[in-house]
Amino acid sequence: MTSMFRAVLGADFERLHPQLQRRFSVGLASGEACTGRGVMDRIWRGGAFVKPFLSLGTTRNILVPREGRNIPFKIENVPYLDTFGRETVTFVRTFDLPGRARRFDAQMVLSPKGDRILDYLGTHQHLASELHFHAEPDGSLLIRSGEHRFREGPVDVRVPELIGATAEVRESYDDRTGRFRIQVRVVNRHFGPLFGYQGSFEASYTDIRGRRLRAGLRPVREESRA
Repeated sequence: MTSMFRAVLGADFERLHPQLQRRFSVGLASGEACTGRGVMDRIWRGGAFVKPFLSLGTTRNILVPREGRNIPFKIENVPYLDTFGRETVTFVRTFDLPGRARRFDAQMVLSPKGDRILDYLGTHQHLASELHFHAEPDGSLLIRSGEHRFREGPVDVRVPELIGATAEVRESYDDRTGRFRIQVRVVNRHFGPLFGYQGSFEASYTDIRGRRLRAGLRPVREESRA
């Protein structure tokens, strides 16, 4: 068994910086979780029209409505088996904004065909996105989102392009500082940039074999549809 990230990248996984290889080897096979702690140099959002959309997402730990600089940040990547027996890795991001911390939650699962990652967003997994992973020539990792779907009860629909968005994540490792660097942009094709952040963090690894998942990392509701 190998990590879901190695599975989707195949031989290109070896092109990643060694520290990125370790970080994206977290899974049930490795028995390791990864916790990143650092600072986001900047959290930004688009124009005023974007704020109501971001505020709505905040009720389900999706995106962040506030801007800020030099914001303490934590990301928790912990593998576990979900209700449907699928290996899942948490991507729970906490931004310690003044007055109130905000979270951006996601859980990643390997698609049934093994060719992409499914990214279930928020506390109730109402939104799901396809993610495509690419190893860049400089050893960094580029992740781009594909189709988004909204699911609630019998409803399973593609999010229209007009209100949907494309996410792009670039993650690299800086040998000089010993820190991971990350840049995230969420853009709507018609309305432009919606939300993003950039900064750096250090990573630590924990043996999770035989341990229970920490309370609060698992979503309230899990979605079975791939």
